Amino acid sequence: MAIQFTSHEVKDRLKDKRRLKGFLKDLFAAEGQDLKSLHYIFCNDAYLLEINQQFLKHDTYTDIVTFEMGEDPGITEGEIYVSTDRVEENAEKFGVPYEQELHRVIFHGALHLCGFKDKSKKEAELMRSKENEYLSKYFGA
Repeated sequence: MAIQFTSHEVKDRLKDKRRLKGFLKDLFAAEGQDLKSLHYIFCNDAYLLEINQQFLKHDTYTDIVTFEMGEDPGITEGEIYVSTDRVEENAEKFGVPYEQELHRVIFHGALHLCGFKDKSKKEAELMRSKENEYLSKYFGA
């Protein structure tokens, strides 16, 4: 199983990638989802807006877009695009460190690939609870 992190026209600010890869593997295992491949692409607002418009027909800025690329519902092959511009703005807005907000978004995308949704209020509450659970486990809080 391969997990990759790449940056597209933004500075790579992700720390301790080896530890994060191991943690993500554990997250998928804990959620009962097999992981074949996962690729995070860190980019700017403009690039993610293009993706959002082209593939999802949404004309809005967002912090993350998640794609399941595989055909087997039990085996994840995913691509996750993260706008570091949005992450930085949201970190300021919510008064949290950039690193914490970045990991929240990273776990959010992984949870989507594990089958969690966030469209309804109830789904969003569960998603936020799972994000917080994994943030606590990762940062030891």
